[in-house]
Amino acid sequence: MEEGALDGQQVGQGRRYARTGAVGAVSVRPGRLTAVVRDPDGTAHRTDVLVREFTGAEWDRVLGLAAAESGYIAELLDRELPPGLAEEAAAAGVDLLPGLGDLDPQCDCGEWDHCPHTAALCHQVARLLDRDPFVLLLLRGRGERKVLEALEERSAAGPETGTEAESTPGDAGVPAAEAFAAAARGLPPLPPLPVLPEGPGQPPSPDTESEPAGLDVDAVEFLAQAAASEAFRLLAEALAPGHAARAPRPPLTTAEDAVRLTAEAGPFRLRFRLAAATGRDRAATDRAVRAWGIGGAPALAALEDDWTPDRATLTRAGSALAAASPDAEAPVLRRVRARWTAPTGNGSCGRTGTAAGGRCAASRADGTWRAPRPPTRHRP
Repeated sequence: MEEGALDGQQVGQGRRYARTGAVGAVSVRPGRLTAVVRDPDGTAHRTDVLVREFTGAEWDRVLGLAAAESGYIAELLDRELPPGLAEEAAAAGVDLLPGLGDLDPQCDCGEWDHCPHTAALCHQVARLLDRDPFVLLLLRGRGERKVLEALEERSAAGPETGTEAESTPGDAGVPAAEAFAAAARGLPPLPPLPVLPEGPGQPPSPDTESEPAGLDVDAVEFLAQAAASEAFRLLAEALAPGHAARAPRPPLTTAEDAVRLTAEAGPFRLRFRLAAATGRDRAATDRAVRAWGIGGAPALAALEDDWTPDRATLTRAGSALAAASPDAEAPVLRRVRARWTAPTGNGSCGRTGTAAGGRCAASRADGTWRAPRPPTRHRP
């Protein structure tokens, strides 16, 4: 594409479009690629790239070469394009990868050659081809099922007429005693841990030419990005030193997860829907989001879990508070049910007797600590 395009600058711009997630969901069918590509200002363009399909004779040559080598079939099933197959097919006069003249760009932006939108689509599809070679074969005219059925028929038919198949003994397997003995001698080391990426991945955009009925595209995009961010956070925790020695965190409840999503939501419409789903008004939602930003689920529980601790729990919590502050800086506290109030902040006693660092809902603003809400006044 870069060699055949007349404007290399637009091709480079298309590469930047693809990297920034401007390409929507890609539709792949025989001979055609389709996607909606957005400009930086949000303008959407219907973009197509036509790809020349193979003739019947070209397919016969490609399938014959693939069926002749069992390793080629195994690589295809592993979602890898065998380099040897591509080279042999090229030597036989069939180029698997589209070359100059095989791509016909079409875009509603008005350009007659490759524009940034068609270039972005091609770059996005190149990433898909790296993950699944059957995308390339579908572009050339045949889907995965038809290709595998044709390869199976050719493999079952055996070698071409005039040759004799070499007789090879069947796979007798490995005796169980031998397999267990090999395991007892020591298993191979585990593979190295993955490297933490720089940030969460960019989910594919579900934008299409027309929005499907009943589908909230904004909500789907937000949930996909939130899932990517949460996966990145979990991976970072798993790769952190000492992770194996720490007890796993309990899963979030539906109400807690709704507050987490609300804290990440940008558009007011999404925040309003999440707040309504949890039964909170706007003020209660703002308080919950502030608490979540301070300490996650424990801080949210400190804000909303109002209860009366027994004497033993109060004793444990008091000891935790005393240990958390040097004697010279110990605050003077006023307790109301499970909450302590001091001139510099507000804390909460957890149901296990934790305090301060365990469950504390307070926020610093303008250099002072301020409680998300005043404690409910009940007699201790």
